[in-house]
Amino acid sequence: MKIYESAEDYLETILMFCEQHGSARSVDIAAHLGVTKPSVSFAMKRLRENGYILMGDDNRITLTEQGEAIARRIWERHNLLTSFFIRLGVSESVARADACKIEHDLSDETFDAIRRHAQRASRTGPPHESAYAAEPAGALCGHGGAGPDDSRCAGIYTALAACAVYRRAYDQRRGRSV
Repeated sequence: MKIYESAEDYLETILMFCEQHGSARSVDIAAHLGVTKPSVSFAMKRLRENGYILMGDDNRITLTEQGEAIARRIWERHNLLTSFFIRLGVSESVARADACKIEHDLSDETFDAIRRHAQRASRTGPPHESAYAAEPAGALCGHGGAGPDDSRCAGIYTALAACAVYRRAYDQRRGRSV
């Protein structure tokens, strides 16, 4: 079964509540995501039918192994992308919102490239916005390459371009001006 963005959001939210409280409740999920309780009930029915969650007799919701794997994948993407955007100089609130928008759409290849770059950058420089301040071409990849045309730099520039493309596509799907 293909997992849709909304299902990933539900699973990610359930994971967050399970880690904080041991389980999740529909009312908490609805409040956190800003949706109605009937919407949550419908989504929980679908997630349960597809083997992603378990519902206890007390209506407490927990993740199955399969549901937890998906939720952790999205949560990792969210956290890494948020940190990455903050390091680029984006405010925390915008970084979190943008991470939420693209965490579902990035290919594994692009996400892995961002992860590798973020790991290199965290070893080579301080984790603050000036770490990615305007510098000579190639500075983003940490080895002083020639920039987007240098094969050593291609990963980070491709990842940054993909973020912009996904942001525009997201905004277009939502009817926002681009």
